Amino acid sequence: MASTGLQLVGIVLSVLGGVFGALVCAAPLWRVSAFVGGELVIAQVLWEGLWMNCLSQTTGQIQCKTYDSTLALPFSAQASRGLTVLSLLLCLLALMLAVAGAKCTHCMGATSPSSKTRVARVAGVLFFVAGLIYMVPICWTAYAIIRDFYDPNIAAPFKRELGPALYLGWGASVLLLVGGFLLQHGSTPPITKVKPLISAPVKDNPKPAEVKQPEKSFV
Repeated sequence: MASTGLQLVGIVLSVLGGVFGALVCAAPLWRVSAFVGGELVIAQVLWEGLWMNCLSQTTGQIQCKTYDSTLALPFSAQASRGLTVLSLLLCLLALMLAVAGAKCTHCMGATSPSSKTRVARVAGVLFFVAGLIYMVPICWTAYAIIRDFYDPNIAAPFKRELGPALYLGWGASVLLLVGGFLLQHGSTPPITKVKPLISAPVKDNPKPAEVKQPEKSFV
């Protein structure tokens, strides 16, 4: 039978991962201005995200602006947008299947327990796949930032550092991976070993001995 406790823990962790993933997707904190070189000018800090960039000044004023054109963005930014949105859509679909297939719910009516178990296992796999997909743009962006930071051909004002959204994105991916694994594992029925039935050999019934009748003598 499916484990209700593992299913609930997996669903909660996956929902938390999806919520954090949505916040990371909307937050303009993927890239932050890097202060390198001999002169430190901290009058303003530039934040960059998938959908907008923000300029923070020492006076406390923050100005944000969405990108003018999607096609003008580099390929990495466009791919990151698509992958994060795809991951969040998979999370939404997996959540609906998980609620329907959980052992403690009755959304599927009088459906057999085996059908609910299969639906819950599919939801766990979708959460796990969503975590893998979400980790791709996070690692891709982090690699590009680190590569450009150590590139001597890039001027210091154009160098960036890892933003706090990336760290939260890694945490969201881990929550989705762990939650999907627990949901899938908790919905897997235990494997029961079937013992072979050994039947005793049937002995042939001995044939009854023939009774010889005494021969009649004719005198």
